Amino acid sequence: MQLSSAAGAILNQLSRLVEQLRDNDLLTPSRTLNNSTIGQHLRHTLEFFICLEEGYTKGLVNYDKRNHDKLIETDKFIALGTIQQIIDFVNQQQQDQPLKLEVGYHPTSDESVIVETNYFRELTYNIEHAVHHMAIMKIGIHEVAPYITLPADFGVAVSTLRYHQNQSLATT
Repeated sequence: MQLSSAAGAILNQLSRLVEQLRDNDLLTPSRTLNNSTIGQHLRHTLEFFICLEEGYTKGLVNYDKRNHDKLIETDKFIALGTIQQIIDFVNQQQQDQPLKLEVGYHPTSDESVIVETNYFRELTYNIEHAVHHMAIMKIGIHEVAPYITLPADFGVAVSTLRYHQNQSLATT
C-alpha cells in the first residue's frame, strides 16, 4: 500500500540517519534550532507514530499525550528499536479503520474536542509531520554533525520532489 511504503521510506531514512550519528550528536544543542537537539526532534517525530499505534487499538488518538521519552532522544539503540517497532506496526496495518482524534487547543484548560478521523488519514498526517521535522533535523545536522551526508530527498515532501522534477523536465 502506498501509505505504508511512504511511511516505511521515511522511517528507513531516519534509521539510516541515527545509525550514522555519533552518540553525543543526539544530545548536542543546535543554536540554529534554538538549542533543541536532533534527538528531541527525532523523539517528537517517533512519538506521533507511537500515539497512532496506541490509538489504533483503542480507537482514540491523542498526540498531546505523548510520553516525551528521554531515552528515545538520547540513546541511539533505543531510537533504532523504536523505529523498527513503528515500521513493523505500519506494515501490519493494511486496512483502514475509523478512529477518533482527541485535541485540545485551549492554553489554560484540559478541555478537548473529539474529531472523527481514520487510520489512513492519521498515517498521512504522521508522514507529513515526519517530513517537516526531518527538514528541521537536516538544518541541525549541518551544524551538529556536518560529517553526515543526507540524501537529497531527506526532509523534502514528495510533492516538492515531483515539482522540481517537472520543472527540470520543462527546461530541457
